[in-house]
Amino acid sequence: MTPPVLLLHGIWNARAWVGPLAWRLRARGFSVDTFGYSSVFGGPDVAVPQLMKRLQDSGPVALVGHSLGGLVALEALRRQPDLPVSRVVCLGSPLRGSGTARSLAEHGWSLALGRSSELLLDGLPAWEGSAQVGLIAGSVPHGLGSLLGACGDASDGTVALDETRLPGLADHCVVAASHSGLVFSPDAARQTAAFLRDGCFRRDRTARAA
Repeated sequence: MTPPVLLLHGIWNARAWVGPLAWRLRARGFSVDTFGYSSVFGGPDVAVPQLMKRLQDSGPVALVGHSLGGLVALEALRRQPDLPVSRVVCLGSPLRGSGTARSLAEHGWSLALGRSSELLLDGLPAWEGSAQVGLIAGSVPHGLGSLLGACGDASDGTVALDETRLPGLADHCVVAASHSGLVFSPDAARQTAAFLRDGCFRRDRTARAA
C-alpha cells in the first residue's frame, strides 16, 4: 500500500492551486492532503520548520511539490533526514536555481519573490538524502520566464529544463505542459502516480527521459 500524499503549492499560490492534481491522484486511489504556507511573506524560513513539524507528527507519507513547493519539501528533508518520507515528486521545480527569479530581481521586482528569493535564486545542493526524488518537467515554453527572456525554448516557460536536473535524482521525465499547466496535466498526474508507486516514471510516447 502506498503512503498518503501531501501536496505543496508554489509561490504566489494557495492550497486550492494544487486541487486539480489532488483530484486526479485521489481518482487513482491515493489518499491526498495539502500543505499551505506563506510563500512570499513567510518563505522557507517559516514554511520549512512548519513542514518538518507536520511530518514529525505523521506516519509515513509521500510529498509532491509544484515549483517552489518541491524546493521546500527537499529543504525540509535535507535539514532533517529522518523524517518519514520515502518518495518525493517535484513538478517543474528549479532545483538548481531559477533564471526567472534572477531576471525579476535584476528588473527591480525582487520584492515579488519575498522571503523565498534566496531559495529560488540559489537552488539546492546535489541530492544525497534517503528519499527517492523524481522530477517532472514541462516542455511548453509559455510563461513569465519566456516573457522576460530568462529561459529559452527548452523550458516550461518559467523554468528551464537544465534548472530541473539536480544530481542525485532517482528519475526525471518531461511532459507536454507549461509551468502552470503541470498541476492540470493528466500526463503529469499519471507520471506522479507511477513514481509514487514504483519509484520511476513510465517511458512511452507521452513522456521522455531527460
